[in-house]
Amino acid sequence: MSSQVEQIKERLGIQDVLGSYIKLEKTGGNYKARCPFHNEKTPSFFISPGRNTYYCFGCGAKGDIFSFVQEFEGVDFMGSLKILAERAGIELVKENPKARSEREHLYACLESATIFFQKNLYTKEENKEVVEYLQKRGLTKDTIKEWRIGFAEDDWRRLSTYLKEKRFTDDEMMKVGLIIQKEGSRNDYYDRFRGRIMFPLFDSSGRVIGFSGRIFKGDEKMAKYLNSPETMLFNKSEVLYGFHKAKTAIREKDFAILVEGQMDMLMSQQAGFKNTVAVSGTALTVSHLERVQRLANKVVMAFDPDSAGVKAAGRSARIALSLGMEVKVAALPTGEDPALFILNHPDKWQGVLDSSVHIIEFSLNHLLALKLEERAMAKEINAQVLPFIAQLPNAMEKSHFVSLINHKTGFKEEMIWEDLKKAEKMAGDEYRVVEEIKNERILYSRKNNIERKIAGILFWQELQTEPVLDVELIKGRFAHITGEPVTETLKRHEQGKDELILEAEIFFDKSKRLNEETEELLVNLEEDSLKAAFGKALAGLSQAEKLKDKDKAKELLERCKELSDRLSKLPKLK
Repeated sequence: MSSQVEQIKERLGIQDVLGSYIKLEKTGGNYKARCPFHNEKTPSFFISPGRNTYYCFGCGAKGDIFSFVQEFEGVDFMGSLKILAERAGIELVKENPKARSEREHLYACLESATIFFQKNLYTKEENKEVVEYLQKRGLTKDTIKEWRIGFAEDDWRRLSTYLKEKRFTDDEMMKVGLIIQKEGSRNDYYDRFRGRIMFPLFDSSGRVIGFSGRIFKGDEKMAKYLNSPETMLFNKSEVLYGFHKAKTAIREKDFAILVEGQMDMLMSQQAGFKNTVAVSGTALTVSHLERVQRLANKVVMAFDPDSAGVKAAGRSARIALSLGMEVKVAALPTGEDPALFILNHPDKWQGVLDSSVHIIEFSLNHLLALKLEERAMAKEINAQVLPFIAQLPNAMEKSHFVSLINHKTGFKEEMIWEDLKKAEKMAGDEYRVVEEIKNERILYSRKNNIERKIAGILFWQELQTEPVLDVELIKGRFAHITGEPVTETLKRHEQGKDELILEAEIFFDKSKRLNEETEELLVNLEEDSLKAAFGKALAGLSQAEKLKDKDKAKELLERCKELSDRLSKLPKLK
């Protein structure tokens, strides 16, 4: 009987899976597309149905349906397995609880906490007023249940006592941010969330990874919202609230609605705008926007109309524009956030979104409303508007907005163009930094994922009485590629060893091609290692040439030639 991974691959063609995320174009027996992992105008991303693999000639992204979903959705292997199994209609056979990886056990801990909070909200009469409060804010019972909203009672240890009864340890509860160690004590803990309405935060596959708790009753000194700390499961700079349910709608409608809070997102989704997402306790980041951009290149920001909301929109827009996205802002009446507006005017939310204007026009209108004197206005336009125009990709768009500033302020166009040139230089530097960060992160992420897979195979094979692979031979090649003793490389992955073994067992246990697939992983790892070294040497060469250091430049040029030669001699995979 084939493994669950092979069953999924047999049922799902790679062109169908990838075609549901990106637009494919048939070319002979293969398909091509614009790569979702880096910005490009000409398609260099190719899909081979025969081999069930993809490869990008631009950034080097490669893999199968599982690696694509992991990278695109921002989930781990088990998350991609869950997403693809549901799509293939295959019920995952749960592993023996004793063999469950640490990571999966942490997910189970958060799931149990979610159920506990939900039961508090629905089964206890004394918490009825919490439900009434949520309904007064506009949420229906169906929405409350769909989004698994719950309540943490105002008790120091009620949750942790419940979880201990479910056989979760203090260490596990600490690792997912549910309890806090009492100051001055080694073994005394208390619940992090108390007296709060609990909003579970989800990963792209719908698993709970953390919480945002809104205070229900408390004094003014208490934080209105308390979020889970960063954990091995929850990275707030990558998580968008509601994204797991909004993905399809964002792709279909070709734009995302970005709001600031949980209630804003819930009310917008409840009103039928399923392409709405929210940030979770942090400012919008490059990672957030990259996740949206893989589905659509347009965003409408619906932030609070106060000065803080305008600044937040400006910061977020700068990042989005540097990624080549189209950015609009939906203007709300003063004193109303999206949740309140939808509650009071449910039939007018569509009109607000339809009336959204480009971030440049929004920023200009905001400054004009301040009625500044001429010199102050010129200074603010330089600081707040021109940097946006500088990020635009073509001259016609820039010309349109320069004319708009001229028309609305009376400032001469030639003067605006002169100041814009200075802003363009700064924008170019900012754009290059963002691109370098993205490219380095893509290469590091792919290289690290391959290294993890090989480490998992080695850990797994070492446990077998009759290993399929020559473990010592693989270790030798692994060490040669990474440039460090294999013991050091494996030590880095020791903490997630159980998870890696579980992944290897699920992915390779029934595979007849373990030797070939391990060889392919080693070749890919060597290729990515050489590319990373080549990029570093090339950057050093450029710097040496700027400093006119001829000896260093000669040395680095030889290094580039050597690495290029080694890359050209790598085995060509079938």
